[in-house]
Amino acid sequence: MDLPADATDPSGEQPGPGLRADAERNRERILAAARGLFASHGLGVSMACIARAAGVGKATLSRRFATREELLNAVFADRMDAYAAAVAEALADPDAWHGFVGYVEAVCAMQAADRGFAEVLAMTFPAAKALEKRRAAAYHGFLDLIERAKATGRLRADFSDRDMIILLMANAGVIAATGDAAPDTWRRLVGQMLRAYATPGTDLPPLEPAPAPTALYRAMVRLTRPAPGPDGDLE
Repeated sequence: MDLPADATDPSGEQPGPGLRADAERNRERILAAARGLFASHGLGVSMACIARAAGVGKATLSRRFATREELLNAVFADRMDAYAAAVAEALADPDAWHGFVGYVEAVCAMQAADRGFAEVLAMTFPAAKALEKRRAAAYHGFLDLIERAKATGRLRADFSDRDMIILLMANAGVIAATGDAAPDTWRRLVGQMLRAYATPGTDLPPLEPAPAPTALYRAMVRLTRPAPGPDGDLE
């Protein structure tokens, strides 16, 4: 008798009346595993590693998500919604400069909370159409926010939307580099960059203290060591 292609799959997804329920359970297990791994290890986690963490075989993973982009769309859909909501909230603020500051802080905090999302905001995924559509809609709102903030006279006239991309790339790098050795370092970066974006005399939130020398040293040492992979192995 021929065995099904995924006969050794530990997921238990077998043909029969319960297939739809099994398939949905497996989908949720895959999403939960991917969210956790992307958040802690970034987007470099392999599909095979995600399948192992979810307790399913690679064939089941492929049936639920045919491509990596499909998985990214599903994993980060809610976070992209929150990203778009941050823009809408900033645009609704009657004080455009206050809205701008709040938006920058909120988005950078989202990056700090989820390493995978930090990378998503600093990269493009042309094949992940749903993800890119959400990002594009939020970005157009941000362009409007920039013009409103400039009109207050408190955002520098030479601020560019590309400066935000640079900040997100820098913030992603700081988050990845410092890890739990100096976890609030990103706040210092964001505070300093807001000071660079503001015109002289503009009110700004208090600046986060610089990381302690010992914490920064631990972060620097951390950079020289291979990072443990999702299975505990060194990458």
